[in-house]
Amino acid sequence: MKKLIFITCCLFGACALFGQADTSLKLVTILKGEYLDFTVDNLGNIFLLDKNNQLKKLTSSGDSVAVFNDVRRYGNVYSIDATNPLKVLLYYKEFATIVVLDRLLNVRTTIDLRQQNIFQARAICQSYDNNIWVYDEGSATLKKVGDDGTIVDQTGDLRLQLDDAPAPESLADQDRLVYMYDSIKGLFIFDYFGTLKNKLAFTGWEDFQVVGKYIVGRKGILLERYQLSSLLLQERTLPAVLKNVTKARIAIDRLYCLRDGFLYIYSL
Repeated sequence: MKKLIFITCCLFGACALFGQADTSLKLVTILKGEYLDFTVDNLGNIFLLDKNNQLKKLTSSGDSVAVFNDVRRYGNVYSIDATNPLKVLLYYKEFATIVVLDRLLNVRTTIDLRQQNIFQARAICQSYDNNIWVYDEGSATLKKVGDDGTIVDQTGDLRLQLDDAPAPESLADQDRLVYMYDSIKGLFIFDYFGTLKNKLAFTGWEDFQVVGKYIVGRKGILLERYQLSSLLLQERTLPAVLKNVTKARIAIDRLYCLRDGFLYIYSL
């Protein structure tokens, strides 16, 4: 039921954004700071990473929930995944290490992927069954890793079915499919057995997301949304909102934009 509610909310946000006729969005609030990265979970909680590598969790109304200070132990954070609000993933690409946090940003476990001979983990994400998907670029395989660091499952060598294996910047798990986005080669969609279901030539995207039944990406001040079932591509240019943005995300009924260290939150 919670997943259904989340998907419905995300669809509302995505539909509202592309359905508006005006060229501006309503600014709800600005979170001022010197933030380098952020993400938002499916409850509207906001995770902010600042220049001192401190990770803060705020509620949707901006109240502080928790702080994680031990961020730099493994270098710089490459990505933050809060798809599961109870299990936050910090990925340190340089050290092939995943730190798993609970909802209060306490360390649950640390996974050193090198112990499983994964030295080139290109991207990670939460899996549908509470494990972690890891794309091992060295072997061109998608691997599912448990919290204890063991490999639960893996695909075959993807180079056997592709002329050129992807080098994804991001992964997403949605509706029994795994999405790999490579900004140069496009979007690759696989089932859980590693069989390629679709390849889409959407290149040059930043901030790739799967929002319910839509695929969303940003090119500068242009947002693009694609629906697999209808093959419908929609675009919306937002110069006043997306200019000079370093990262943007759609979550529930909000558009979040990181610009010059501040997080701008707009209602949809």
